[in-house]
Amino acid sequence: MAQYSPDAFSLPQRLLHWLMFLLIGFNLIFSDGMEHWNRLVRHGEPVTPEDVSAANIHAYVGIAILCLAGLRLLLRLTQGAPAAPPQEPALLRLAAKLAHGAFYLLFFAMPLSGIAAYYFGVSQAGFLHGGPLKALFWALIAAHVAAVAVHQFYWKTAVLSRMTKGV
Repeated sequence: MAQYSPDAFSLPQRLLHWLMFLLIGFNLIFSDGMEHWNRLVRHGEPVTPEDVSAANIHAYVGIAILCLAGLRLLLRLTQGAPAAPPQEPALLRLAAKLAHGAFYLLFFAMPLSGIAAYYFGVSQAGFLHGGPLKALFWALIAAHVAAVAVHQFYWKTAVLSRMTKGV
């Protein structure tokens, strides 16, 4: 990690955060094409070009997420991240660090497990990708949104503005 703690995230960090938010949300919500393709392949049924296209969209978005995650991690390591607000209790600061670490693990584990399943036929990776890892991603997103709401409305900190306006 960087040896300093900026007051807010840099513009590239904020842009990557929101771009990844959109791409991850897209893939979590619109995974039907990949799931349909997977069912067809598992049952030995014919796959149409439309089925392959729908699955490829999911795969390509996942690969984009993986690339952006690498860039995002590099920026975090070189530019740092703002310190937790003093209003945040120590136990919740620890929970936030663990949650952010889990997010970064998922930024890599989800696309890599998807690649292993889709391109290399590793069924266990597909199970992890569409099962426990996906559920964990949804749970972390819900906890993240809840934590931001607590910061914004209960503790009245600048956590949200650090990731939106950069102040």
